[in-house]
Amino acid sequence: MSRFWSPLVHSLTPYVPGEQPKLADLIKLNTNESPYGPSPRALEAMRATADENMRLYPDPECLALRTALGKRVGLPPEYVFVGNGSDEVLAHAFQALFAHGDPLLFADVTYSFYKVYCGLYSLPYRLVPLTEDMRVRVQDYTGPCSGVVLANPNAPTGVALGLDDIKALLAMHPDRVVLVDEAYVDFGAESAVSLVKDYPNLLVVQTFSKSRALAGARVGFAFGQPDLIEALVRVKDSFNSYPLDRIAQAGATASVEDEAWFEQSVQKVIASRTSLTSGLQGLGFDVLPSQANFVYAHHADRDAVQLAAALRERAIIVRHLRGPRTSSWLRITVGTDQQCAMLLSALRDILHRNT
Repeated sequence: MSRFWSPLVHSLTPYVPGEQPKLADLIKLNTNESPYGPSPRALEAMRATADENMRLYPDPECLALRTALGKRVGLPPEYVFVGNGSDEVLAHAFQALFAHGDPLLFADVTYSFYKVYCGLYSLPYRLVPLTEDMRVRVQDYTGPCSGVVLANPNAPTGVALGLDDIKALLAMHPDRVVLVDEAYVDFGAESAVSLVKDYPNLLVVQTFSKSRALAGARVGFAFGQPDLIEALVRVKDSFNSYPLDRIAQAGATASVEDEAWFEQSVQKVIASRTSLTSGLQGLGFDVLPSQANFVYAHHADRDAVQLAAALRERAIIVRHLRGPRTSSWLRITVGTDQQCAMLLSALRDILHRNT
């Protein structure tokens, strides 16, 4: 604490990111990064951009990237916003679209940054409990609100809703924005981007950090009708007109254009997720049906904290999230087939030793 802090700072509870440990021969399955490298075309584009023109500011409108993103989904660039990671895009959306006095609605078990944004911008919110089997039930998102935020697939559960449920949510709140956070959508879920032209209250947020393996470049984006995008731009340009550097813009644009690499990488993760789920179930874990690049699992006879600690002793890091509904669960990133096999082998040994 410091006497120089503003009153707001004293009240904040910051987000705690996943650990980035410095351990030798680490199998890192705690932050949902891709087990594969970015598109070779993206890497080449970034290398080529690191030249004498780095003395110049980047394009503040990110027009090439917005055009490429829009073209991929059949939308013009004015329907596209980009920012410094999807976290920044979400932060701008919270500030630009949800300050209407009523509480913002989101799930009680979901991306914990949503609470942080509400604290930062003094936004009231109401947690909507997941069902007993850890599902979102859209019928529960009723009543006056300033908007709805839905992670789909949800994090940390990995469970996704279909478009009929998204449409129902949009119809329930026609005068409020429904933000669908699709950080993990490419791993098997159905994107709501196809609904953007028909629903003026829909904002869809995605990222390059997961399926496109560019977490280190920090590129996020949103699709919405032009008036929603304009609101985000107005906040951005009141904060930082140049959030994406020249290298990030070049790499992200090339990544969007390399569809073959994208499809191959995603399919490998999906196949590994299937085998990992089967292997965990064979060891007695309950595993939720994931459509993300991670699985959410718990063992009825083993303490999750102790399991995570035992794995760490073997240089395998998974994510344990404390909380009344999450303390018995582990979130495990889908790694390469070899990494998944080593995880299962370690768990088999841990469970056998504790029998």
